[in-house]
Amino acid sequence: MSANFAFIALWAEDVPACAHFYRDVLDLALLPHHGGRPHFDVDGVYLTILKGAPTPAQNAEPKRFPLIAFSVDDLDEMVIRLEKHNVKMPWGVESDAVSRWVMFHDPAGNLIELVQFG
Repeated sequence: MSANFAFIALWAEDVPACAHFYRDVLDLALLPHHGGRPHFDVDGVYLTILKGAPTPAQNAEPKRFPLIAFSVDDLDEMVIRLEKHNVKMPWGVESDAVSRWVMFHDPAGNLIELVQFG
């Protein structure tokens, strides 16, 4: 059996603020709402924002690991975009031998990563 992601859900107390962030800051394509829940097309996988309180993992190892990582073509361009929207990137741009990334929290407090490979 071959399996692929169909959708990913994030929870937010303020769904409109979170939807605004993913649409206007990260530039994801907002699809028509399904039952009042914003859906975004992320390369054929749907990201939906649901009403609720995000709950971070307790005693997580590692302590700092993103809930979602988005692959981007130009990390520098996205960092400039995040800065223009006053998004705090507490660890700055990080890198290893194969990638560069930046992590930040969305308006709901979910830890998100943008990563550029190569």
